[in-house]
Order: sequence, then C-alpha cells, then structure tokens
Amino acid sequence: MDRTPVVHKQVRGRNVYYTVNWSRLKKSSKYEIVKSVPSEAGIFELYYMDFQKKLRLFHMGKSWYGGLRNEIRVRTDAELEQDAARRKLLDTYDCWYRWSLVSSSDDMADLLFFFAQTYLPRQTGVHASGRYERIFVNEVDADKIVTI
Repeated sequence: MDRTPVVHKQVRGRNVYYTVNWSRLKKSSKYEIVKSVPSEAGIFELYYMDFQKKLRLFHMGKSWYGGLRNEIRVRTDAELEQDAARRKLLDTYDCWYRWSLVSSSDDMADLLFFFAQTYLPRQTGVHASGRYERIFVNEVDADKIVTI
C-alpha cells in the first residue's frame, strides 16, 4: 500500500472525494522539520499534547508559495509565531505536526473548508472553492508516531 503523504482526488458529478494520506505525526523540532518536510505545496495540522498526554488539534493550514517546510517551521516555533494564542500554546505544550502534499490551491481550499467544518467549527473565514456541491474526505493516518 502506498503511504506517500499526498492527497488523491476523484470527481463524480458535482461531488468530490479526497483521500488524504497524512505523513507520520512528529514532535516538532526545527532540525527535523528542515530535514524531513518538503518545500512543496500542501496542507498541515498542528497539535499540542496536553498535560493528560492527549493530542489536541489547534491549527490547520496550507502552504502554497513558501512550501510546507517553511510554514510548519514558522508555525511550530513560539519565537516566530505571530498569533498570540498559538504562541502561548507553543510556549506551554509540546507541539506535534503532520502534513500532506496537495498541488492545487482550490483543492487545498476544499480540504481546509471540510476540516474546519468538521474539527474546528468555530473557525471563521475558511471557504470552499465553490466547484463542488459536496465534499467527502477519507483520512489515512501513517502507521505510527515518530518521536525525536
């Protein structure tokens, strides 16, 4: 089975079906990010591990021009993060991340819209591309967590 962290898409009529193959979930380390995350377009998720050792999703994003490596590097470093709430989380908890390559900006918009509606319903300002009537997403997790 192909475990490449990339998004696949099928269109049937006015519906779209995405399969998101996620990278392995990794604890944030600027050195590991620079070594292992590609400088290509894609989507990513950030989690913090709370004091009960549960991972909590706190941010989803996309990277188009700067590439995933740069975006994840900035978003997981409290000294570089400009959003005060995310900076506080990064100062308090360990951060974890995962990503998947996506070569279309419109597909990224559809995926982030779906994830925002599903996992972060209070998040505003996320809009679908408008190309499809319904969006379906199947997420495929990598098989294990890698710690550094």
